[in-house]
Amino acid sequence: MSSFLTNKNIFMKCFLLPAGLLFTTQVFSLEVKVGSVLSLTGTLGSYGQDAKKGMELALSEMGNSEPKIKMYTEDTLSTPAEAAKAINKLISSDKVSVVIGDMTSSNTIAAASIAEKSKIPIVSPSATNDSITQGKKYIFRACFIDSFQGTVMATFASQNLKAKTAIILEDSDSDYSKGLSKSFVEHFTKNGGLVTKVLRYSQKDTSYTSQLSEVRKSKPDIIFIPGFHQQVGVILRESKDLQIKSKVLGGDGWDTPELKQIAKGAENGSYISNHYIASGENKKLQSFVKAYKEKFKEEPSAFAALAYDSLYMVRKAIVDSKSNDPEKITAGLAAIKNFEGVTGVISMDKNHNPLKPAVVLEFTPNGYKYVTSVNP
Repeated sequence: MSSFLTNKNIFMKCFLLPAGLLFTTQVFSLEVKVGSVLSLTGTLGSYGQDAKKGMELALSEMGNSEPKIKMYTEDTLSTPAEAAKAINKLISSDKVSVVIGDMTSSNTIAAASIAEKSKIPIVSPSATNDSITQGKKYIFRACFIDSFQGTVMATFASQNLKAKTAIILEDSDSDYSKGLSKSFVEHFTKNGGLVTKVLRYSQKDTSYTSQLSEVRKSKPDIIFIPGFHQQVGVILRESKDLQIKSKVLGGDGWDTPELKQIAKGAENGSYISNHYIASGENKKLQSFVKAYKEKFKEEPSAFAALAYDSLYMVRKAIVDSKSNDPEKITAGLAAIKNFEGVTGVISMDKNHNPLKPAVVLEFTPNGYKYVTSVNP
């Protein structure tokens, strides 16, 4: 596919009319350059790899239908600095009209600030930090936000688990973890619970026995760990070794097969909030899961599903606006209402956050067990 005049290929066709007059028609074909910034390598690589697969499936389904989407993908190497470089290249060199990515909040914040200044719309599949879209015109997401996710887990802890006390293990390097921790504290306290300590760790740490020793002494009803799977898996394993009996809760950052490989069974009995469950009964969802399994020989994570939805949301905005102009695509994204995605029915609110439910899942030896759904 080639570039196009004012973003359209114009093909001229001539017809000879009965009266001998020559008559010319114009047929327009719309091609749109869509960029993606994804953590394909580095510590967060599993999230980006899953997202890439979700978008590959969406593209294969779209085929050659109009509008034709041409993807440009850049690896953020799992760092905010590289996310900024990646989106700069997509905007300045590749001249994309819209961007999808990144998957985590810190990387998305770095990329989104450049997108906003450049007036290029960006859709994050899974960056949940509340601040990402606040006061922004060009920033969107396909996922719920941390204040909602924190509320879901705080309420679940209080109402379903009858927890009165909690300790939080917070990733000091992550905007995602900080936002989710803050929301959980606020709502668990409102529900009458007591957060006795917020213990912090770094993504550079390789052991967490110092923090867990404090947990063991305090014996809280629950431990809330709003982190990513690399650290969480080790924390869960060490917690089991220390024979800590507290119930453990987490967020969507746990949703990767790698966590189970690291935790080695210590994840079982823990609960997380997530964007969907692959065993849901929705026909559109089951069609997606079936196609994904056939193509990639594995079950799709929430990150794959959210990226799949993100690309279809972008396509809808392009179709509705009949344009590859970034301003018109931005308006199309802002106007999305009752969009049927595989992770739920999506309507954008005034802050460009989708109104959609969250699910609470329990880890079991046989996979996730659905516990409940919570609407905004």
